[in-house]
Amino acid sequence: MTLLQAIHIDTRKADDCMTAEEFCKLFTEDVTGLYLLAFVLTANHEKAEQCFVAGLADCMNGKPVFKQWARSWAKRTIVHNAIHIMAPRPNRDSGTFAGIHPEAEGKRQQTQDQHAAIARVLALGEFDRFVFVMSVLERYTDGECSDLLGCSLKDVREARMRALQQISVEYTKHDAA
Repeated sequence: MTLLQAIHIDTRKADDCMTAEEFCKLFTEDVTGLYLLAFVLTANHEKAEQCFVAGLADCMNGKPVFKQWARSWAKRTIVHNAIHIMAPRPNRDSGTFAGIHPEAEGKRQQTQDQHAAIARVLALGEFDRFVFVMSVLERYTDGECSDLLGCSLKDVREARMRALQQISVEYTKHDAA
């Protein structure tokens, strides 16, 4: 391989990767979706904003990412930042879902004008909400959830089941009303 060929290959690889400006454009164009991901994870506007901004900074200053993976990478940085900020831990006190917590009820009141599905997700306990968003909405594997959240596969499976049960109960109540 000649030096000229190596330079051409490196240039082509660089063209396939996102630039800081392109990440900025991606975050600007999908501000609603990326911010909503941060919000449903944190259930807090201030912390969601921190996750969003940190995610943008991580993408702009991080390692090169192929353009076709850019949106997934942006979402992953937001998930990582939400985990770092919130540090969700499994609730091993109960084998059943916890129901609506008093603080979650306040979150529900704040989101009455938002879509009812978002309010149902926000009403979940913190760990169950993280597992639900990551495994159901973002389609992370149980293994990925377990690794990222620092818990067992059993914790992930139980949390997803509690979340699905609670959302199902809330959905049934809403439809009956």
